[in-house]
Amino acid sequence: MDNQPIHLSIHDTSHITYESLLEGNQKFVEEALQEDPQFFQKLANGQKPPVLWIGCADSRVPADRITRTNPGEIFVHRNIANVVVHTDLNLLSVLDYAVNVLKVKHVIVVGHYGCGGVQAAMGNQQFGLIDNWLRVIKDVYNKYSTDLSQITDPKEKFDKMVEYNVIEGVNNLCKTTIVQGAWAKGQELHVHGWVYALDTGLIKDLKVGASDSSAMGDVYKFV
Repeated sequence: MDNQPIHLSIHDTSHITYESLLEGNQKFVEEALQEDPQFFQKLANGQKPPVLWIGCADSRVPADRITRTNPGEIFVHRNIANVVVHTDLNLLSVLDYAVNVLKVKHVIVVGHYGCGGVQAAMGNQQFGLIDNWLRVIKDVYNKYSTDLSQITDPKEKFDKMVEYNVIEGVNNLCKTTIVQGAWAKGQELHVHGWVYALDTGLIKDLKVGASDSSAMGDVYKFV
């Protein structure tokens, strides 16, 4: 399926219906089988993705489309504003399975510029239940408030906050017992932070990754 054309339909979603989703599935199956008659049999035999993608639930940031990858190649967890927090059992369960069962080699926290969750967390408007989730991002804002206060351009400040949210996500991943346990066993595991630009389609590597706990504060290290 590597050479399948990309069909894009932006903004106009009037053609998307319940029935059209099922029809699209039928076309997907037909095209996949034309490319490889054994495609689904191979998928059914199991998965061995080398990457865990922790991204935002935003519909404009599909992990496979923007990285040109196929089913079975990326293990994905998504939530509002790609938050990584040590009390999220959903995320920790995905991380544990990815690291200890699938043996992924890369875990990538992927934010995106223009993230509505980050934008909401930067303000004071109350939205409801989600405010409790966004509180984690407000803590990030508070941590970097001195640096952010030096930025006068609203868009530049917004973009920088998106990056800080990813950076803190990477830091929080490294502090988990799951990641540290893998490193302690000598397992190859690299943690990265990326930001996707909706207006260009390009990914920015923030260069904030880690492959061991050497740069981590001692209080967060487990022995």
